Amino acid sequence: LAVGWGSGALTAWATFPGSCELVQNTVDCTGRWLSSVPGNLRGDTEELLLDDNTIQVLGNVSLLRYHQLRRLSLTKNRLELLEPGAFLSSQGLHVLSLADNLLFTNYSLTAAALSALPALRTLDLAGNHLTEDMVSVLVWNLSSLESLSVARNIIMRLDSSVFTNLTQLLELNLEKNYIFEIDQAFEGLQRLQKLNVAYNYLPCVVEFGLTQLRVLNVSNNVIEWFLALESDDLFELEVLDLSHNRLLFFPVLPRQSKLQTLLLKDNEMSFYQRLPNGTSLANVTVQFLLIDGNSTNVTTVSLWDEICHSNLSSLRLLDMSQNQVWYLPEGFLAQMPSLTHLKLNQNCLETFHLSEGDPLAMLTELDLSQNQLVELGAEVGAGDILPKLQLFNLSTNRLRVLPPQVFTYTRKIATVDLSRNRVDLCPQPAVAGELESPPCVDIRGVETLTHLSLAGCGLQGLGSHPFQGTSLVYLDLSDNHQALSGNLEWLQDLALTLRVLSLRNTSLSATTMDFSAFNSLVRLDLSGNSLTVFPTSLGALELRSLDLRDNCLLDLPIDLMWNPLGKSLREVYLSRNPYNCCTLGWWDALQRVQGLHVPDRREVTCNYASRTLSPEALPEPVRWSCQWQMADLALLYLVLALPTCLTLLVACAVVFLMLKEKLLKMVKSRCGLSSSY
Repeated sequence: LAVGWGSGALTAWATFPGSCELVQNTVDCTGRWLSSVPGNLRGDTEELLLDDNTIQVLGNVSLLRYHQLRRLSLTKNRLELLEPGAFLSSQGLHVLSLADNLLFTNYSLTAAALSALPALRTLDLAGNHLTEDMVSVLVWNLSSLESLSVARNIIMRLDSSVFTNLTQLLELNLEKNYIFEIDQAFEGLQRLQKLNVAYNYLPCVVEFGLTQLRVLNVSNNVIEWFLALESDDLFELEVLDLSHNRLLFFPVLPRQSKLQTLLLKDNEMSFYQRLPNGTSLANVTVQFLLIDGNSTNVTTVSLWDEICHSNLSSLRLLDMSQNQVWYLPEGFLAQMPSLTHLKLNQNCLETFHLSEGDPLAMLTELDLSQNQLVELGAEVGAGDILPKLQLFNLSTNRLRVLPPQVFTYTRKIATVDLSRNRVDLCPQPAVAGELESPPCVDIRGVETLTHLSLAGCGLQGLGSHPFQGTSLVYLDLSDNHQALSGNLEWLQDLALTLRVLSLRNTSLSATTMDFSAFNSLVRLDLSGNSLTVFPTSLGALELRSLDLRDNCLLDLPIDLMWNPLGKSLREVYLSRNPYNCCTLGWWDALQRVQGLHVPDRREVTCNYASRTLSPEALPEPVRWSCQWQMADLALLYLVLALPTCLTLLVACAVVFLMLKEKLLKMVKSRCGLSSSY
């Protein structure tokens, strides 16, 4: 018996026959190659974990000793049969996991065993090769179930007969089956709150009317239409996930709902009342022919009506990324006053307008990246624009300028991504002959801004104090080949606050670049440049991460590990540099530093006589050759220095002998004194 600490309480655990472990009233027999349930465990066991074993049959006497059992897991075994009396002594079982077995083999007998569990709340039958008919038989008598998973089976079609008796069901997981049709399968599940039908083959959802449902996940299907039932009833729906489908139109949502999260990512959705060629589809309608048995119903829908009749006042997250949206209808966002996160990235937007009276007063995150934006319009007045906005992503567009002082009116802006736009920072250096400065983005004085990305903006040069009045802690200037000069004076306003700086692929080659003023830096990226010598000013910094990949370094300073940098460094990238195999003393010193991680260690190479070798596995002949080269070099220096020293010595001796008599007379005449005897 051993004692260990866990979750703030003293917990006892013991090892039982078969290498099972006991923690309080839980017995863990996971992965013990057991072919049957151990019969010599404690009788008061409440939870028994038998996952990842080789049990094929759960017999009538397998659980006979365990009357207190509440939770049983038999995931990843080879179960083919649960005998009808298997649970007669454990009728208090609440949670049963039978996932990833072979229950399709004797499912009718297994159903008889399950029917003896009147208190069962949670059942997992995932991954058992079950059809819809098998599922119907297995759960027929389980009216107490609150959570059921039949994911990863071979269910193809669902109707009202499958889940008829599950009147207490709250959560149902049907993901990763082959479902292509659902015909009133959930109408009898009056308490159902969470439904997951993701990763199936549903082509559409029409007349959706599950008013009690709170979470619906139908992502990763082939849905082209989503039409809610035309009703004024209040839907409890809070989360709707339609991402990764083939939606052509914005979904027709319930008129009254509590929807807070709407996920429409990766569809083929657009708005069609205005087409790029000027054509209007405002008066065009679509008719749906709904056939139910012998009755038919024709529903006429104006899909191009851009007036949304749904109440979206509670919506907080709207994700419409990876679609084909090239404009937003007038007043579309005005229906979402509670919106805090809006994702419109990877669409076809060319313009986006902000205004002082915009209803998006609660918006904290706005992602417009990877569009075709050439204009960001803003009606700047005395009031604020997006007053609570904290993250603004405009990367990968075609912007050249932003509205003047746009960030001044976003009072809480903290993160701005302008990377891969053709923008410059104000102030621009004066150019002789030009009366007006080129367009630029002014971030000076934006005190709340802490993260700024300007990667790949084609910056032509930075004037004095472009970051004045900011407190940036993260700055990405990578992939700007002409932005930097031989010094970092333009960064001096950030010397006390900057913690992360990326200068990757900025054509750096100057070794005189002085980083010593940036005492707050903890992460520095200098990869993809032309550095031939390690910048000595880095030795005084206390960096935790340094990236030196893809440069022209032949070696690193041997005393680097004894500097403040060597003591603080926890991660360094060094690969793709032409290191000299005969000057690897720094590499050996690096290996002795405790706590230092080199993630690309296996990619680090050195050069020797036109060969590329690994410094961790240098061949002995190469080591000896390097030592002889170093010895020969020292001998060469000695041979070169010795004649010079001898020549100087002989010359001094000759001069002394030639001037000896004159020197003695001069010394005697100046220093000599007569003495009396």
